[in-house]
Amino acid sequence: MKISVIDKQGSGIALQLAKAIGATISGRFIYIPESKGSGYITGFSWGNDMSVMIRNYHLKEDILIERTNEFAEGQENVIFLLSGVFPSLIQSDEQLSTEQANILICRQGVAAVMTMPSNTLFGSVTIRVSRQYLNQLFEQLDHPVVASVLEAKDNFVYETTLSSQIIHTTSDMLHQSVPEALESRYYKLKCEELLCYIFAILMQREAVSTSVMHIEDIKAIYAVKTHLQSHLNEPPHIATLAREAGMSQPKLRKLFKQTFGKGVFDYYQSVRMQEAARLLREKRLSVSEVGYLLGFTNLSHFSRVFEEYIGVKPKRYSSEQ
Repeated sequence: MKISVIDKQGSGIALQLAKAIGATISGRFIYIPESKGSGYITGFSWGNDMSVMIRNYHLKEDILIERTNEFAEGQENVIFLLSGVFPSLIQSDEQLSTEQANILICRQGVAAVMTMPSNTLFGSVTIRVSRQYLNQLFEQLDHPVVASVLEAKDNFVYETTLSSQIIHTTSDMLHQSVPEALESRYYKLKCEELLCYIFAILMQREAVSTSVMHIEDIKAIYAVKTHLQSHLNEPPHIATLAREAGMSQPKLRKLFKQTFGKGVFDYYQSVRMQEAARLLREKRLSVSEVGYLLGFTNLSHFSRVFEEYIGVKPKRYSSEQ
């Protein structure tokens, strides 16, 4: 299903999505109809300053949302999408996949297209903040990456991993127990707390100046990311990736590290070891099965790399799960 919506003044798309799929609205909750899936969307808006949308649902068919932004003159918004931040509350007999856990930060214009695959559990928090309000909160921070979020007039995208503090705070948001009269204030404070944790993560990045990224650059870098994730048993070949991305090797290396905070090979190994941990934890495969499945011919090497990225040897990790 393809849905076209108009986002006026950063007011969001939840109500327009609800109307398009025939969802039930009860207070601040939008419930997905059984014919379309299950779960809910909820959130709050604080005028032009900030809004939050919490998604906890799955859909039975693919939905593609194309959003046209209509902002007041001078209004610029930044999107913080925290995906996979809490376990799904949805009970389903269907075989459902889960969205990748990460944080995506970009200008709202970059997020004009939103894809919602079918049979995927969404457990995410999306915070929309005006650039002006972000500066009120964080202009005292002296770091190039933070400055690029607060000041950049061009497109940018940063993606990073979740922290334990972020998982804890989003869990609080799901299970809050304050009176209804205090909910709006409570959620605004929680959103600001999440922004603090996100900027703390960004400040851990190497303090180098950032390069302008055009939309085609962003698409190319994410195509490289998708390739790495789908070829975990094949070490990346930079020359081939750069050629397919239509950019030089130095440009690919710079923009990839700028976006993800890691070099291409470091990112590949990190995702590879996360998948190894998942196979040991969820599929209960043996250490040798996982190592060979992910392209290792030397299990001692696999064990060393796993310990470097996960913190323990794979055999111990498997026995502890």
